[in-house]
Amino acid sequence: MSSYPVFRKARPDDLDAIACIYDRAHDAEEAGLTTTGWVRGIYPVREVAVAALERDDMYVAELMDPDDPCGHPLIVASGVINRIQVNVYLDCDWEYKAPDEKVLVLHTLVVDPDARGRGIGPAFVRFYEKLAAKQGCEVLRIDTNARNKMARKMYAKLGYVETDIVPTVFNGIRNVDLVLMEKKI
Repeated sequence: MSSYPVFRKARPDDLDAIACIYDRAHDAEEAGLTTTGWVRGIYPVREVAVAALERDDMYVAELMDPDDPCGHPLIVASGVINRIQVNVYLDCDWEYKAPDEKVLVLHTLVVDPDARGRGIGPAFVRFYEKLAAKQGCEVLRIDTNARNKMARKMYAKLGYVETDIVPTVFNGIRNVDLVLMEKKI
């Protein structure tokens, strides 16, 4: 596979690949290979991707597939990028005050477990940051489950500051300590 991913808006024909990445992430969680705090059948599920596609805010990362003689790309990550700040964000004392139209949020970033360790997660976040700048946004916000230590470490390395940890039911998952992070660009 090529070493650097290409990012683009997802298309309806990407839905199966995105859902498969969700399934493989759940497989890795259940096997104890990673800890995201996600729960199979609750979040993320195919309907999450369907809703994002309908809103036109789902993005994918793709690499060239070396096993495909025609060189077709392989989707290796997905994420939702929009201005939707979920309800729990209202309770946070954000360091950077900004009107909603100046805030861009990254939701449900998932990298295929088979493609981890290649820098795809950080590259996706950099893509998100460039997209925010193009859209005139000044503040970036991300959340993750406190159990997801890998994501928290990656976001910290990329300059995101943990602003709050809020106990909540999040995306249907009970007893989540949701870590809220932000970065000013």
